[in-house]
Amino acid sequence: MITVTDVSKVYQSGEVETHALKKINVMIENGEFIVILGPSGSGKSTLLNVISGLDTVTEGTIFFAETELTALSEREMTKFRRDHLGFIFQQYNLLQNLTAYENVQIGADIGQNPFPIDDLLGKVGLTKARDKYPYQLSGGEQLRVSVARSLAKNPDIIFCDEPTGSLDEINSKKVLKLLQELNTAYEKTIVVITHNAGIAEMADKVIKMNSGEIIELIYHDVKKDAQDISWG
Repeated sequence: MITVTDVSKVYQSGEVETHALKKINVMIENGEFIVILGPSGSGKSTLLNVISGLDTVTEGTIFFAETELTALSEREMTKFRRDHLGFIFQQYNLLQNLTAYENVQIGADIGQNPFPIDDLLGKVGLTKARDKYPYQLSGGEQLRVSVARSLAKNPDIIFCDEPTGSLDEINSKKVLKLLQELNTAYEKTIVVITHNAGIAEMADKVIKMNSGEIIELIYHDVKKDAQDISWG
């Protein structure tokens, strides 16, 4: 699905250059559960941002199937993200004056082939909370609304930026279990960035990063269930 070839990213501040990515080469296949793993400053967030078109590359190419993302204009990239990509962030970004149902509907309204909203709320365990506002929901419930909103437009791939960073272990594993089920039930490609090595145990492929480089690719023939991964 995604082919990254010789991608580098350099940030310039005055005369200082920061090489956030250095000649990255990697492939992400349809239906894979990918974990990009590394400490703070390793380049994992930058890699997610350039793969998803939230940021541009300094050099190199990124293809999504037959579409060269690195050749798209800003307007074309915005349309591509709207049509094909879903995002789950550590901050839930829910609209406080809308119910859970209405927040998810925002995602469905921009999709060309959206999922039924009530079906999604049932999938994430929020049927009884469909008419509640964000302030009436726990942090874990708000994140599940965010997950449902991301999935509502039926994207090809879902990018997750430290999705459990603000949750405790119990709620984190609930969210990870949900992502695992989405990967299996809906055959969605999932890309998660994290510094938590335990989350890597549930991935098909782990992209380990440090200092802007991929230092190791790890493949799992047998993946752990989200509830059984180690933590911390």
